[in-house]
Amino acid sequence: MRILVISNMYPSAHAPTFGIFVKNQVEALMKKGNHVEVAAITNPKTGKKNVVKKYSSWLWSSFRRLRSAGSAYDIIHAHYAFPSGMLARAFYKRFGTPYIVTCHGGDLNKMAKKGRFFQKQTEQILQDAAHVIVVGQDLKQQVLDDYHVPEEKVSMFSMGVDRRVFYPRPQAEIQETLKLSPYEKHILFVGNIIEEKGIADLVEAFPKVKNEMPNARLHVVGPAKQEDYLQRLQERIHELHIAEAVTFHGPKSQSDVAEWMSAADVFVLPSHLEGFGLVAVEAMACGTPVVGTETGGLVQVLGGGAGVLSPPGHPVSLAEHILYVLENKQERKHMIEKGYEQAEANDAENVTEHVLAIYNEAQQRIEES
Repeated sequence: MRILVISNMYPSAHAPTFGIFVKNQVEALMKKGNHVEVAAITNPKTGKKNVVKKYSSWLWSSFRRLRSAGSAYDIIHAHYAFPSGMLARAFYKRFGTPYIVTCHGGDLNKMAKKGRFFQKQTEQILQDAAHVIVVGQDLKQQVLDDYHVPEEKVSMFSMGVDRRVFYPRPQAEIQETLKLSPYEKHILFVGNIIEEKGIADLVEAFPKVKNEMPNARLHVVGPAKQEDYLQRLQERIHELHIAEAVTFHGPKSQSDVAEWMSAADVFVLPSHLEGFGLVAVEAMACGTPVVGTETGGLVQVLGGGAGVLSPPGHPVSLAEHILYVLENKQERKHMIEKGYEQAEANDAENVTEHVLAIYNEAQQRIEES
């Protein structure tokens, strides 16, 4: 099958984790014998100048592809409804090529709410799509209720966990490799350092954890997408007198992230907005219990005892839940077992099969029409 993947996030040598979940799926599709081309933004830089420059270049190159090779594809897969879906819809209008849209959260929870134009564009994109994939239940309800997409055209599943990368490793050995003290309790966050991830809440919660557990340490892994926000975090860390116990490690490769997850005693995802929370399932696949917030897909991911949920924006509750996980051995064991079940249910291999089935169904409908 000849597939064009359109995304406004995709990794590069300079930003290896930027939209890595899209690249993982592209590689999985290629391993199944498909020919996949990618039209994507690989520059993660923010700021008005950078955004205008990278989006202009991406749109221009994509429309050139549309003119020269638009009919060469069997299916188009857009990640994020707008603006990626806008390009996919243009291919569909010009050549009749069916397109699939995966909604990841920010496209519906933020972009579509910027104004009437974006809301209308998103509605047209989703309604004309051959199929819409969403990564969480709340996104599914939005697609059905707010954008009036028929339920038979909507599927819900995550991008999938690559369990060849994310798997349990002996904690003591990994802690030694990473030069982490086995006598300390290691709390880990992995993700973009942006306000929506709720890292400020974790910083506020940490002194309360450390007061009860003096050997606690906080590790933050991920790129600083908002430099001013990082500076504010660091200033607050110094004000709280916890700087000696908090470390920002910067971005890491997937294999390095998996090691950090295996080394950690608890993984914390204190997001204010979260489409699915794949990183939480990756931590589960590594055998690490997870504390998250009651937002987006995390409610389903951490439900049924697979993790612990705290209200978003509530540092006191977050601290209590972190301590609960660290102090209760039996509960930790139960969470780890349930976490493995979640990781298996979201295995990338199974997700790839689902995606290919959707592609084939979309093609069949075009051939029959």
